Parts: sequence; C-alpha cells; structure tokens
Amino acid sequence: MMQAKPQFSSTEKGLLVRAPAKINLSLLIAGKRPDGYHEIETVMAKVSLYDEILIEPGTRPGVDLQCQGPHWAPDGPGNLVHRAAKLLMDAWGTHADLRITLAKNIPAGSGLGSASSDAASALLGVSRLLQLDVPCEDLVHLAGELGSDVAFFLGGPLALCTGRGEKVSPLAPDHDFLVLLVLPGVHVSTARVYSHYRHDADQYRRWHDRIADHLSRNGIDSVVGMRANMLSSTCFGLEGDLARLEEQIEALGVGPVCLTGSGSAMYKIIDRGDVARAKADQEILAVRIGCPSLIVANNPW
Repeated sequence: MMQAKPQFSSTEKGLLVRAPAKINLSLLIAGKRPDGYHEIETVMAKVSLYDEILIEPGTRPGVDLQCQGPHWAPDGPGNLVHRAAKLLMDAWGTHADLRITLAKNIPAGSGLGSASSDAASALLGVSRLLQLDVPCEDLVHLAGELGSDVAFFLGGPLALCTGRGEKVSPLAPDHDFLVLLVLPGVHVSTARVYSHYRHDADQYRRWHDRIADHLSRNGIDSVVGMRANMLSSTCFGLEGDLARLEEQIEALGVGPVCLTGSGSAMYKIIDRGDVARAKADQEILAVRIGCPSLIVANNPW
C-alpha cells in the first residue's frame, strides 16, 4: 500500500516537491460555454501516488528540465513544469538558473491529473526554493494560465471544482479512505473524449441536485456511491477495451468501479481499515485479468 508522504523534503542542494494524483469522486457536465470549453462540476480528491520534482541550482542558463521514471514525459519547454517555473519567475521579476528533475510515476492520459499536479507543484516549489513568498491569489492566477485544474492542486486535499475546473471550493478534509486504483495502461485523450461528448441535460439536473444535497450534509460517502461521471459512456464508447475491462472487473465481484476524469484509470473506494479487502481485490485483478493496480490512500494535504 502506498502511504501518504510530505509535500516538501529538503535535499543537500535543493528541494524535493511531491505532486499527488487525483481522482474524481464525481464529474458532471453542465453544458458548453461560449468560449468552447465545457462547464463542469467535479468533486476531486488527492491520493497518495506522486510524481516527484527535484529543484536544484542549475549549471546551465535558465531552466533545465529532465524527466525520468517509469512513465514518459517531455523534457524541456514542452513540459508544464518548465512552463510553470518560467511563468512564475517572469511574473515575479526574478531570474535563477534551475535544474529540475521530474520523476514521472503517474501515467499520462489516465485521468489522474498528473501534468496539472506537476505544474502546481512546480509553482509551489520554485516559490519556496527562491523564497519569493508569492501570495496564494497570485499563484492561483498563474495556475489558471497553465491549465483548467491546476489551481486545485495548490490547495486541497478535497474540493468542489466548477467553471472549467479553475474555481475551487474546499470541502471538509476529514474523509479517510483507501483506493484500489486500476491502471489499464491505455492513453485516453481528454480533448477527444470532450469532443465526442453529447450532453444529457436531464441526467445533469438529476445528479446535480442529488450531489448538492449530499454536499450540504457533508455526505462525501453518498457522492462516491453515486459513481457519477458524465464522461464515462463517451470514454467507454471510444475505448472498447476499457469498456470490456470494466465489465470483467464487475463480473469478478471486485467492482463496481468508477472512471476518473475522462479515463483511462478506474477506481474503487474501500474503507480505510479494510486493507485485507483491498489486497484481495488487487490479487483477483492480477491473477484473473492480468490488470495492474495500486492500493493508495487519500492524501492529507
């Protein structure tokens, strides 16, 4: 089981920043906006699976970003970590030569928010290392320039995010749980899923009213139980292998599972004290389907 770790760790030369994955406990689409984006309402929770960003004084001019780890990510300016570090220093009128090493442990295209979390962690880490004391509201503004859900990762660990995802309303963080995180190894394009999505206004209204009622009573467990993700049918329609995997998981009695974001990762929430159940379900997935999974916990920060 992957336990929660601290957000920052000092190293001999610099600072290690951990960038947690997220899962969508609910994801509703309210409709399409005039700017072409979709209006969303989503309850997101951070979990204890982390990319790691090591920020140190550099030996080359500017920001030198290198990536490593089990999952690929681009080096250099094409990475949101590089963009975040440059954006912060430019906005704050400062300059530093930085060497940044990104250890990529969260797969891209999985709905786990890895690039957005990396960007937010880079903003926080560079501000901390260079002792810039950037106010939170300024970090939020910069996060909005980097991506729709980057702002969520500046706070947390549990929030209702609306608009394009950039409007973050923190929720009570006193919900401890385990997550059986199913990682099919399929890269799903978020843009492709949204472009094929066909809006269901009636479903939105039904789920919106129920979720609003649950949240008014701090009923996060009830929200989880709804398995409300309005992108699921679109994702499964585009990715037949994922749809069949979901059916297999449920047929084995491990499910029901819920898609996170636009996919491809799926998850099942398990009571924090029931580690044995989580391990048993993980073993069934490995032996019967050959599908990789992780047991993670909710992240406390």
